[in-house]
Amino acid sequence: MNQSQIPTDTRHEPSMFCYQCQETAGGTGCTITGVCGKSEEVANLQDLLVYVLKGASFLALDSDLPEPLDRQLSVFTMNSLFATITNANFDRNYFVSHIREALALRDIVRSYWMKKHSDDEAVLPDAALWEPRDESQFAGKAQQVGVLSTANEDIRSLRELLTYGLKGMAAYTYHAYQLGYTDGRIHHFMRQALAATLDDTLTTDNLVALVLEAGKYGVEAMSLLDRANTSTYGHPEVTQVNLGVRNRPGILISGHDLKDLEELLLQTEGTGVDVYTHSEMLPAHYYPAFKKYSHFVGNYGNAWWQQTREFEAFNGPILMTTNCIVPPKDSYRDRLYTTGNTGYPGARHIPDGKDGKPKDFSALIAHAQNCPPPTELESGHIVGGFAHHTVTRLADQIVQAVKSGAIKRFFVMAGCDGRMKSRNYYTEFAKALPRDTVILTAGCAKYKYNKLDLGDIGGIPRVLDAGQCNDSYSLAVIALKLKELFGLEDINELPISYNVAWYEQKAVIVLLALLHLGVKNIHLGPTLPAFLSPNVAKVLIDKFGIGGITNVEEDMAMFLGALA
Repeated sequence: MNQSQIPTDTRHEPSMFCYQCQETAGGTGCTITGVCGKSEEVANLQDLLVYVLKGASFLALDSDLPEPLDRQLSVFTMNSLFATITNANFDRNYFVSHIREALALRDIVRSYWMKKHSDDEAVLPDAALWEPRDESQFAGKAQQVGVLSTANEDIRSLRELLTYGLKGMAAYTYHAYQLGYTDGRIHHFMRQALAATLDDTLTTDNLVALVLEAGKYGVEAMSLLDRANTSTYGHPEVTQVNLGVRNRPGILISGHDLKDLEELLLQTEGTGVDVYTHSEMLPAHYYPAFKKYSHFVGNYGNAWWQQTREFEAFNGPILMTTNCIVPPKDSYRDRLYTTGNTGYPGARHIPDGKDGKPKDFSALIAHAQNCPPPTELESGHIVGGFAHHTVTRLADQIVQAVKSGAIKRFFVMAGCDGRMKSRNYYTEFAKALPRDTVILTAGCAKYKYNKLDLGDIGGIPRVLDAGQCNDSYSLAVIALKLKELFGLEDINELPISYNVAWYEQKAVIVLLALLHLGVKNIHLGPTLPAFLSPNVAKVLIDKFGIGGITNVEEDMAMFLGALA
């Protein structure tokens, strides 16, 4: 990123500034409205919510909070961070109400801090003290505390890298929490890291260490979610997923939350309504627990960014369970429903059930019953379900294929898809890979190549799909298992190359998790993150060999040169 393009004169600050996703405007930052579609007001309210969370976290670190309050703060922080992730929530009313709630919760926490520290309030940061008269002061404060409020570009870069990693971590822990799994150590680290972004005494070395520690807890968060999913729904199995449609009304579920899918399937049984997955919900078909539902038909469409065309053609209502919302077209706006931490102005929101009860999807189901069946986009099947449990069972076959030379190399091509034409690189790269290579993938990046006929190697498909971006942990487990089977000391000795596409903050925590596991020479594209200052980027390049991408021909020669 050209840091000189970031405004530094506070007299001429933009009305908003956001560079947390790969598609940020001009590769430097969105300053008028988000490329994702969020407004200036929503972007600033998100910054302000995170700021108040930092103040609450600072206070909580050195307070003797009763357990219920401690848990309430952890869950609220997790939910709020997740809501600020790219493409999750565009509803200004949501953020206004959450800022109010955050202020009230922070002030309760501060009362406990005061009990322990008497009248030593002068040591508290502004984020722990700011008291607006009313909502009218939110906009002005947000302008003061956003990304550009940190003048030093390297400190700013590291603070944002850490914050975005925490947002990704919050997404993983949110899904685990929905299934009853939580880990207090992860929440404590999130609190510690948020508070650290307020500490002006921390050096770049201090912050680099904290960023790398975030990778450790990223591994823990992904492991927690993997345990939650597999304990609840079984280990993913190799599965053929239908791509066609039936002649019945349908509901299309998108996002990532398996708990929402489970409750929807239960409530749609016997109603004459079919359920289809979209984008990152495709891997739900791999779980044994969902295969008993005869009205769970298949997957409809492709990656998230194509939803404006695909949602229009679906004809029935769409349920967005998490991030990946694209501002809807008028043709289907009245069929868009949100739930959980997602939101869009004008979309109907399905709230959480009270006292632990399931969500009520009756309005969504009634809507579907009055809609025509989906328009078929394609037919046939697609195969997936190669999570770590399945691949480990194939380990001997894979090891033998490597030893015999049938498999020369694995390519981890996980991550995110997106709108930029430059992402067609990944389709062409997959096509150009030699026939003796295997792609390991997770996330919606696979939609660039998972419908290509790339064949197999001795019965092992050349594309092994582990699941959602939430399932990236599987790829790490597979690599560690192969390291063990080959008797290697260093994970980087494996015949594995990393050519990863990234888009948003879950990809950030996955990257930090891989760095914690010692993986080096990861290549990120289509561009390196805009929030990496030149000096921070140099640290990652020098220490871990982080690189970008160029073109298929040059990159193929670079990666396959490792075989020479």
